[in-house]
Amino acid sequence: MNDLEALGRRARAAARILAGAGTAQKDAALRSAADLLESRAGDLLAANAADVARAEQAGTAGPVVDRLRLTDARIAGMAGGLRQVAALADPVGEVIDGWVRPNGLRIRRVRVPLGVVAIIYENRPNVTSDAAALCVKSGNAAFLRGSSAAIESNRAVAAVLREGFAKEGLPTDSVVLVEDTSRESAVAFMRLRGYIDCLIPRGGASLVASIIENATVPYVIDGDGNCHVYIDASADLDMAVSIVRNAKTQRPSVCNAAESLLVHADIAAEALPLIASALDGVELVGDGRARAILPMGEATDDDFGREFLDLKMSVAVVDGIGAAIEHIARFGSGHTEAIVTRDLEAATRFTREVDAAAVVVNASTRFIDGEEFGFGAEIGISTQKLHARGPMGLRELTTVKYIVEGEGQIRA
Repeated sequence: MNDLEALGRRARAAARILAGAGTAQKDAALRSAADLLESRAGDLLAANAADVARAEQAGTAGPVVDRLRLTDARIAGMAGGLRQVAALADPVGEVIDGWVRPNGLRIRRVRVPLGVVAIIYENRPNVTSDAAALCVKSGNAAFLRGSSAAIESNRAVAAVLREGFAKEGLPTDSVVLVEDTSRESAVAFMRLRGYIDCLIPRGGASLVASIIENATVPYVIDGDGNCHVYIDASADLDMAVSIVRNAKTQRPSVCNAAESLLVHADIAAEALPLIASALDGVELVGDGRARAILPMGEATDDDFGREFLDLKMSVAVVDGIGAAIEHIARFGSGHTEAIVTRDLEAATRFTREVDAAAVVVNASTRFIDGEEFGFGAEIGISTQKLHARGPMGLRELTTVKYIVEGEGQIRA
Protein backbone atom coordinates (compact mmCIF):
# COMPACT_ATOMS: atom_id res chain seq x y z
CA MET A 1 0.00 0.00 0.00
CA ASN A 2 2.85 2.40 0.78
CA ASP A 3 4.31 1.79 -2.68
CA LEU A 4 0.93 2.44 -4.30
CA GLU A 5 0.49 5.64 -2.30
CA ALA A 6 3.92 6.79 -3.48
CA LEU A 7 2.86 6.16 -7.09
CA GLY A 8 -0.39 7.99 -6.40
CA ARG A 9 1.47 11.01 -5.08
CA ARG A 10 3.59 11.07 -8.24
CA ALA A 11 0.49 10.90 -10.43
CA ARG A 12 -1.20 13.64 -8.38
CA ALA A 13 1.83 15.93 -8.75
CA ALA A 14 1.88 15.33 -12.51
CA ALA A 15 -1.86 15.99 -12.77
CA ARG A 16 -1.45 19.49 -11.31
CA ILE A 17 1.09 20.34 -14.01
CA LEU A 18 -0.91 18.72 -16.81
CA ALA A 19 -4.01 20.71 -15.85
CA GLY A 20 -2.18 23.89 -16.82
CA ALA A 21 -0.40 22.57 -19.91
CA GLY A 22 -1.25 24.23 -23.21
CA THR A 23 -2.80 22.45 -26.15
CA ALA A 24 0.28 22.83 -28.36
CA GLN A 25 2.54 21.22 -25.77
CA LYS A 26 0.18 18.31 -25.17
CA ASP A 27 -0.20 17.71 -28.90
CA ALA A 28 3.57 17.79 -29.45
CA ALA A 29 4.01 15.28 -26.63
CA LEU A 30 1.47 12.91 -28.16
CA ARG A 31 3.12 13.12 -31.58
CA SER A 32 6.55 12.55 -30.03
CA ALA A 33 5.27 9.46 -28.21
CA ALA A 34 3.69 8.18 -31.44
CA ASP A 35 7.00 8.50 -33.28
CA LEU A 36 8.80 6.64 -30.50
CA LEU A 37 6.25 3.82 -30.51
CA GLU A 38 6.97 3.20 -34.19
CA SER A 39 10.73 3.55 -33.91
CA ARG A 40 10.82 1.17 -30.92
CA ALA A 41 8.43 -1.38 -32.44
CA GLY A 42 11.08 -4.09 -32.26
CA ASP A 43 11.48 -3.61 -28.50
CA LEU A 44 7.72 -3.64 -27.99
CA LEU A 45 7.27 -6.82 -30.03
CA ALA A 46 10.05 -8.55 -28.10
CA ALA A 47 8.44 -7.68 -24.77
CA ASN A 48 5.04 -8.75 -26.06
CA ALA A 49 6.42 -12.05 -27.36
CA ALA A 50 7.37 -12.97 -23.81
CA ASP A 51 3.82 -12.31 -22.61
CA VAL A 52 2.27 -14.24 -25.52
CA ALA A 53 4.58 -17.22 -25.01
CA ARG A 54 3.74 -17.34 -21.31
CA ALA A 55 0.00 -17.18 -22.09
CA GLU A 56 0.20 -19.94 -24.69
CA GLN A 57 2.21 -22.16 -22.35
CA ALA A 58 -0.50 -21.68 -19.74
CA GLY A 59 -3.16 -22.86 -22.21
CA THR A 60 -4.87 -19.46 -22.46
CA ALA A 61 -7.83 -19.40 -24.87
CA GLY A 62 -7.13 -18.20 -28.40
CA PRO A 63 -9.34 -15.07 -28.27
CA VAL A 64 -7.64 -13.97 -25.05
CA VAL A 65 -4.21 -14.44 -26.62
CA ASP A 66 -5.41 -12.42 -29.62
CA ARG A 67 -6.30 -9.52 -27.35
CA LEU A 68 -2.85 -9.73 -25.80
CA ARG A 69 -0.85 -9.97 -29.01
CA LEU A 70 0.91 -6.98 -30.57
CA THR A 71 1.85 -6.84 -34.25
CA ASP A 72 3.50 -4.21 -36.42
CA ALA A 73 0.03 -3.23 -37.62
CA ARG A 74 -1.35 -2.92 -34.08
CA ILE A 75 1.63 -0.82 -32.96
CA ALA A 76 1.09 1.40 -36.00
CA GLY A 77 -2.55 1.64 -34.96
CA MET A 78 -1.53 2.67 -31.43
CA ALA A 79 0.73 5.37 -32.85
CA GLY A 80 -2.05 6.46 -35.19
CA GLY A 81 -4.40 6.72 -32.24
CA LEU A 82 -1.99 9.08 -30.46
CA ARG A 83 -1.79 11.28 -33.55
CA GLN A 84 -5.56 11.27 -33.98
CA VAL A 85 -6.04 12.39 -30.39
CA ALA A 86 -3.44 15.13 -30.93
CA ALA A 87 -5.51 16.37 -33.88
CA LEU A 88 -8.72 16.59 -31.86
CA ALA A 89 -10.02 19.75 -30.24
CA ASP A 90 -8.83 20.24 -26.67
CA PRO A 91 -11.84 20.12 -24.33
CA VAL A 92 -10.02 21.84 -21.45
CA GLY A 93 -11.18 25.42 -21.05
CA GLU A 94 -14.22 24.98 -23.27
CA VAL A 95 -17.06 27.22 -22.13
CA ILE A 96 -20.15 25.04 -22.03
CA ASP A 97 -22.58 27.84 -21.31
CA GLY A 98 -22.87 31.11 -19.45
CA TRP A 99 -25.42 33.60 -18.21
CA VAL A 100 -25.83 36.81 -16.27
CA ARG A 101 -27.95 36.96 -13.13
CA PRO A 102 -30.24 39.92 -12.33
CA ASN A 103 -27.73 41.08 -9.71
CA GLY A 104 -25.04 41.35 -12.39
CA LEU A 105 -23.07 38.19 -11.53
CA ARG A 106 -21.61 36.57 -14.65
CA ILE A 107 -21.57 32.76 -14.45
CA ARG A 108 -19.79 30.36 -16.82
CA ARG A 109 -19.44 26.59 -16.86
CA VAL A 110 -16.00 25.58 -18.10
CA ARG A 111 -14.51 22.13 -18.78
CA VAL A 112 -11.57 21.18 -16.54
CA PRO A 113 -9.60 17.92 -16.12
CA LEU A 114 -10.73 15.25 -13.66
CA GLY A 115 -7.19 15.02 -12.22
CA VAL A 116 -5.82 11.50 -11.80
CA VAL A 117 -7.65 8.99 -13.98
CA ALA A 118 -6.93 5.40 -13.00
CA ILE A 119 -7.49 2.53 -15.40
CA ILE A 120 -7.38 -1.12 -14.38
CA TYR A 121 -7.42 -3.43 -17.37
CA GLU A 122 -6.83 -6.94 -18.66
CA ASN A 123 -4.65 -8.39 -21.41
CA ARG A 124 -4.74 -5.51 -23.92
CA PRO A 125 -1.48 -3.54 -24.12
CA ASN A 126 -3.01 -1.11 -26.62
CA VAL A 127 -5.12 0.21 -23.70
CA THR A 128 -1.88 1.55 -22.21
CA SER A 129 -1.35 3.95 -25.12
CA ASP A 130 -5.03 4.72 -25.73
CA ALA A 131 -5.59 5.61 -22.07
CA ALA A 132 -2.44 7.70 -21.86
CA ALA A 133 -3.31 9.63 -25.01
CA LEU A 134 -6.80 10.54 -23.88
CA CYS A 135 -5.76 11.34 -20.34
CA VAL A 136 -2.89 13.61 -21.34
CA LYS A 137 -4.87 15.46 -24.02
CA SER A 138 -7.63 16.12 -21.49
CA GLY A 139 -5.10 17.33 -18.91
CA ASN A 140 -5.22 14.27 -16.65
CA ALA A 141 -2.50 12.00 -15.32
CA ALA A 142 -2.92 8.36 -16.40
CA PHE A 143 -2.52 5.96 -13.46
CA LEU A 144 -2.47 2.49 -15.02
CA ARG A 145 -2.71 -1.00 -13.58
CA GLY A 146 -2.68 -3.77 -16.19
CA SER A 147 -2.79 -7.53 -15.82
CA SER A 148 0.03 -9.91 -15.04
CA ALA A 149 -0.48 -11.50 -18.46
CA ALA A 150 0.57 -8.28 -20.23
CA ILE A 151 3.10 -6.91 -17.75
CA GLU A 152 6.14 -7.00 -20.05
CA SER A 153 4.20 -5.36 -22.88
CA ASN A 154 2.77 -2.71 -20.58
CA ARG A 155 6.18 -1.90 -19.11
CA ALA A 156 7.62 -1.44 -22.59
CA VAL A 157 4.75 0.70 -23.89
CA ALA A 158 4.61 2.87 -20.75
CA ALA A 159 8.36 3.47 -20.85
CA VAL A 160 8.15 4.72 -24.44
CA LEU A 161 5.20 6.98 -23.63
CA ARG A 162 6.90 8.45 -20.58
CA GLU A 163 10.00 9.21 -22.66
CA GLY A 164 7.97 10.80 -25.44
CA PHE A 165 5.98 13.02 -23.09
CA ALA A 166 9.07 14.12 -21.17
CA LYS A 167 10.78 15.00 -24.45
CA GLU A 168 8.23 17.80 -24.91
CA GLY A 169 8.43 19.06 -21.34
CA LEU A 170 5.47 17.26 -19.80
CA PRO A 171 5.98 15.35 -16.54
CA THR A 172 7.46 11.89 -16.94
CA ASP A 173 4.76 10.80 -14.51
CA SER A 174 2.03 11.85 -16.90
CA VAL A 175 1.81 8.05 -17.16
CA VAL A 176 2.37 5.97 -14.02
CA LEU A 177 2.26 2.18 -14.32
CA VAL A 178 1.67 -0.10 -11.35
CA GLU A 179 3.94 -3.10 -11.82
CA ASP A 180 2.66 -5.12 -8.87
CA THR A 181 -0.05 -7.25 -10.52
CA SER A 182 -1.14 -9.22 -7.46
CA ARG A 183 -4.81 -9.37 -6.50
CA GLU A 184 -3.97 -7.60 -3.24
CA SER A 185 -2.44 -4.77 -5.23
CA ALA A 186 -5.55 -4.52 -7.40
CA VAL A 187 -7.83 -4.17 -4.37
CA ALA A 188 -5.52 -1.60 -2.75
CA PHE A 189 -5.45 0.32 -6.06
CA MET A 190 -9.25 0.54 -6.01
CA ARG A 191 -9.09 2.12 -2.55
CA LEU A 192 -6.60 4.94 -3.14
CA ARG A 193 -8.87 7.72 -1.95
CA GLY A 194 -7.17 11.06 -2.11
CA TYR A 195 -5.04 10.00 -5.07
CA ILE A 196 -7.53 8.75 -7.69
CA ASP A 197 -10.30 11.02 -8.99
CA CYS A 198 -11.92 8.49 -11.30
CA LEU A 199 -11.35 4.74 -11.76
CA ILE A 200 -12.27 3.01 -15.02
CA PRO A 201 -12.11 -0.79 -15.33
CA ARG A 202 -11.44 -2.34 -18.74
CA GLY A 203 -12.17 -6.04 -18.44
CA GLY A 204 -14.68 -8.79 -17.92
CA ALA A 205 -17.45 -9.46 -15.45
CA SER A 206 -15.11 -10.60 -12.66
CA LEU A 207 -13.16 -7.33 -12.77
CA VAL A 208 -16.34 -5.27 -12.75
CA ALA A 209 -17.66 -7.33 -9.80
CA SER A 210 -14.42 -6.72 -7.92
CA ILE A 211 -14.73 -2.95 -8.53
CA ILE A 212 -18.28 -2.92 -7.24
CA GLU A 213 -17.30 -4.95 -4.16
CA ASN A 214 -14.01 -3.27 -3.27
CA ALA A 215 -13.65 0.21 -4.75
CA THR A 216 -13.84 3.22 -2.45
CA VAL A 217 -12.90 5.75 -5.16
CA PRO A 218 -15.34 7.12 -7.76
CA TYR A 219 -15.60 4.82 -10.76
CA VAL A 220 -17.23 4.51 -14.18
CA ILE A 221 -18.14 0.95 -15.16
CA ASP A 222 -16.90 -0.21 -18.55
CA GLY A 223 -19.28 -3.15 -18.58
CA ASP A 224 -19.54 -6.30 -20.63
CA GLY A 225 -21.07 -6.27 -24.07
CA ASN A 226 -23.88 -8.78 -24.52
CA CYS A 227 -24.88 -7.08 -27.77
CA HIS A 228 -27.93 -8.15 -29.79
CA VAL A 229 -28.87 -7.85 -33.45
CA TYR A 230 -32.62 -8.02 -34.12
CA ILE A 231 -33.72 -8.84 -37.68
CA ASP A 232 -37.16 -7.29 -38.18
CA ALA A 233 -39.82 -8.69 -40.51
CA SER A 234 -39.18 -5.92 -43.05
CA ALA A 235 -35.39 -6.31 -43.08
CA ASP A 236 -33.37 -6.46 -46.29
CA LEU A 237 -31.96 -9.97 -45.89
CA ASP A 238 -28.76 -9.30 -47.80
CA MET A 239 -28.11 -6.38 -45.45
CA ALA A 240 -29.01 -8.51 -42.44
CA VAL A 241 -26.57 -11.25 -43.43
CA SER A 242 -23.77 -8.74 -43.97
CA ILE A 243 -24.39 -6.94 -40.67
CA VAL A 244 -24.64 -10.08 -38.54
CA ARG A 245 -21.52 -11.59 -40.13
CA ASN A 246 -19.52 -8.42 -39.47
CA ALA A 247 -20.91 -7.88 -35.97
CA LYS A 248 -20.09 -11.46 -34.91
CA THR A 249 -16.95 -12.44 -36.82
CA GLN A 250 -14.93 -9.31 -37.69
CA ARG A 251 -13.37 -9.41 -34.22
CA PRO A 252 -15.28 -11.67 -31.84
CA SER A 253 -13.08 -11.05 -28.79
CA VAL A 254 -14.17 -7.44 -28.19
CA CYS A 255 -17.08 -5.97 -26.26
CA ASN A 256 -18.95 -4.53 -29.28
CA ALA A 257 -19.12 -7.86 -31.09
CA ALA A 258 -22.64 -9.27 -31.35
CA GLU A 259 -23.40 -12.17 -29.01
CA SER A 260 -27.10 -12.78 -29.64
CA LEU A 261 -29.29 -12.90 -32.75
CA LEU A 262 -33.03 -12.27 -32.64
CA VAL A 263 -35.12 -12.96 -35.76
CA HIS A 264 -38.76 -12.10 -36.41
CA ALA A 265 -40.87 -15.28 -36.70
CA ASP A 266 -42.38 -14.20 -40.04
CA ILE A 267 -38.99 -14.37 -41.81
CA ALA A 268 -37.06 -16.78 -39.59
CA ALA A 269 -37.42 -19.79 -41.90
CA GLU A 270 -35.82 -17.84 -44.74
CA ALA A 271 -33.41 -15.61 -42.79
CA LEU A 272 -31.81 -18.09 -40.40
CA PRO A 273 -30.33 -20.45 -43.02
CA LEU A 274 -28.93 -17.48 -44.96
CA ILE A 275 -27.34 -15.96 -41.86
CA ALA A 276 -26.03 -19.28 -40.58
CA SER A 277 -24.33 -20.03 -43.91
CA ALA A 278 -22.46 -16.72 -43.61
CA LEU A 279 -21.29 -17.43 -40.05
CA ASP A 280 -18.57 -19.88 -40.97
CA GLY A 281 -17.00 -21.38 -37.86
CA VAL A 282 -19.54 -19.85 -35.47
CA GLU A 283 -21.23 -22.19 -32.99
CA LEU A 284 -24.94 -21.39 -32.77
CA VAL A 285 -27.13 -22.25 -29.80
CA GLY A 286 -30.82 -21.46 -29.94
CA ASP A 287 -34.26 -21.65 -28.46
CA GLY A 288 -36.78 -24.28 -29.56
CA ARG A 289 -38.13 -22.24 -32.47
CA ALA A 290 -34.65 -21.58 -33.85
CA ARG A 291 -33.69 -25.26 -33.50
CA ALA A 292 -36.83 -26.27 -35.38
CA ILE A 293 -35.46 -24.36 -38.39
CA LEU A 294 -31.74 -25.12 -38.12
CA PRO A 295 -29.77 -27.85 -36.33
CA MET A 296 -27.94 -26.21 -33.43
CA GLY A 297 -27.31 -26.68 -29.72
CA GLU A 298 -29.88 -25.74 -27.11
CA ALA A 299 -29.46 -22.27 -25.60
CA THR A 300 -29.94 -21.80 -21.87
CA ASP A 301 -30.74 -18.56 -20.10
CA ASP A 302 -27.05 -18.41 -19.21
CA ASP A 303 -26.20 -18.52 -22.92
CA PHE A 304 -28.62 -15.70 -23.69
CA GLY A 305 -27.10 -13.57 -20.93
CA ARG A 306 -23.44 -14.31 -21.69
CA GLU A 307 -20.73 -12.30 -23.40
CA PHE A 308 -19.00 -15.14 -25.28
CA LEU A 309 -16.06 -13.13 -26.69
CA ASP A 310 -15.65 -16.04 -29.08
CA LEU A 311 -17.13 -17.58 -32.22
CA LYS A 312 -20.36 -18.53 -30.49
CA MET A 313 -23.78 -16.91 -30.72
CA SER A 314 -27.19 -17.41 -29.14
CA VAL A 315 -30.26 -17.33 -31.38
CA ALA A 316 -33.93 -16.74 -30.62
CA VAL A 317 -37.01 -16.45 -32.81
CA VAL A 318 -39.39 -13.74 -31.57
CA ASP A 319 -42.94 -12.82 -32.46
CA GLY A 320 -42.20 -9.18 -33.16
CA ILE A 321 -40.38 -6.04 -32.15
CA GLY A 322 -42.09 -5.97 -28.75
CA ALA A 323 -40.83 -9.45 -27.94
CA ALA A 324 -37.36 -8.49 -29.18
CA ILE A 325 -37.30 -5.46 -26.90
CA GLU A 326 -38.46 -7.60 -23.95
CA HIS A 327 -35.73 -10.17 -24.66
CA ILE A 328 -33.08 -7.44 -24.76
CA ALA A 329 -34.40 -5.89 -21.54
CA ARG A 330 -34.09 -9.28 -19.83
CA PHE A 331 -30.70 -10.38 -21.13
CA GLY A 332 -28.92 -7.28 -22.43
CA SER A 333 -26.01 -5.64 -20.65
CA GLY A 334 -26.81 -2.06 -21.67
CA HIS A 335 -23.91 -1.81 -24.12
CA THR A 336 -25.10 -1.88 -27.77
CA GLU A 337 -28.26 -3.16 -29.43
CA ALA A 338 -28.99 -3.17 -33.17
CA ILE A 339 -32.02 -3.52 -35.42
CA VAL A 340 -32.09 -4.31 -39.13
CA THR A 341 -35.31 -3.01 -40.67
CA ARG A 342 -36.84 -1.06 -43.54
CA ASP A 343 -39.75 0.03 -41.35
CA LEU A 344 -39.25 3.56 -40.00
CA GLU A 345 -41.85 3.04 -37.30
CA ALA A 346 -40.06 -0.10 -36.06
CA ALA A 347 -36.70 1.67 -36.09
CA THR A 348 -38.12 4.60 -34.15
CA ARG A 349 -39.74 2.34 -31.56
CA PHE A 350 -36.55 0.32 -31.14
CA THR A 351 -34.38 3.40 -30.59
CA ARG A 352 -36.93 4.87 -28.18
CA GLU A 353 -37.61 1.80 -26.04
CA VAL A 354 -34.32 -0.07 -25.93
CA ASP A 355 -32.27 1.02 -22.91
CA ALA A 356 -28.60 0.84 -23.91
CA ALA A 357 -25.60 3.10 -24.23
CA ALA A 358 -25.87 2.80 -28.02
CA VAL A 359 -28.72 1.76 -30.29
CA VAL A 360 -27.89 1.06 -33.93
CA VAL A 361 -30.19 1.01 -36.95
CA ASN A 362 -29.05 -0.89 -40.06
CA ALA A 363 -25.35 -1.05 -39.19
CA SER A 364 -22.92 -3.31 -37.34
CA THR A 365 -22.50 -3.15 -33.58
CA ARG A 366 -18.74 -2.97 -34.25
CA PHE A 367 -19.07 0.77 -34.94
CA ILE A 368 -19.64 1.51 -31.23
CA ASP A 369 -16.07 2.51 -30.65
CA GLY A 370 -14.29 5.73 -29.78
CA GLU A 371 -12.19 5.81 -32.93
CA GLU A 372 -15.20 5.07 -35.16
CA PHE A 373 -17.09 7.88 -33.41
CA GLY A 374 -14.28 10.30 -34.23
CA PHE A 375 -12.90 10.41 -30.68
CA GLY A 376 -9.45 9.24 -31.79
CA ALA A 377 -9.55 6.50 -29.18
CA GLU A 378 -11.58 5.65 -26.13
CA ILE A 379 -10.89 5.12 -22.47
CA GLY A 380 -13.74 2.63 -22.30
CA ILE A 381 -17.41 2.19 -23.11
CA SER A 382 -19.53 3.06 -20.13
CA THR A 383 -22.67 1.01 -19.56
CA GLN A 384 -23.80 3.13 -16.61
CA LYS A 385 -25.61 6.45 -16.71
CA LEU A 386 -23.47 8.68 -14.44
CA HIS A 387 -21.25 10.53 -15.27
CA ALA A 388 -20.69 9.16 -18.77
CA ARG A 389 -22.40 6.67 -21.07
CA GLY A 390 -21.15 4.97 -24.22
CA PRO A 391 -17.67 5.46 -25.72
CA MET A 392 -15.65 7.69 -23.41
CA GLY A 393 -13.47 10.18 -25.23
CA LEU A 394 -11.89 13.47 -24.26
CA ARG A 395 -14.99 15.29 -23.04
CA GLU A 396 -15.94 12.36 -20.81
CA LEU A 397 -12.56 12.75 -19.07
CA THR A 398 -13.40 16.27 -17.95
CA THR A 399 -15.66 17.71 -15.33
CA VAL A 400 -16.94 21.27 -14.98
CA LYS A 401 -15.94 24.29 -12.97
CA TYR A 402 -18.27 27.23 -12.39
CA ILE A 403 -16.55 30.58 -12.77
CA VAL A 404 -18.48 33.42 -11.16
CA GLU A 405 -17.41 37.04 -11.78
CA GLY A 406 -18.83 40.03 -9.98
CA GLU A 407 -18.21 43.67 -9.18
CA GLY A 408 -18.47 43.64 -5.41
CA GLN A 409 -21.89 42.00 -5.05
CA ILE A 410 -22.76 40.63 -1.62
CA ARG A 411 -25.69 38.44 -0.68
CA ALA A 412 -28.46 40.03 1.33
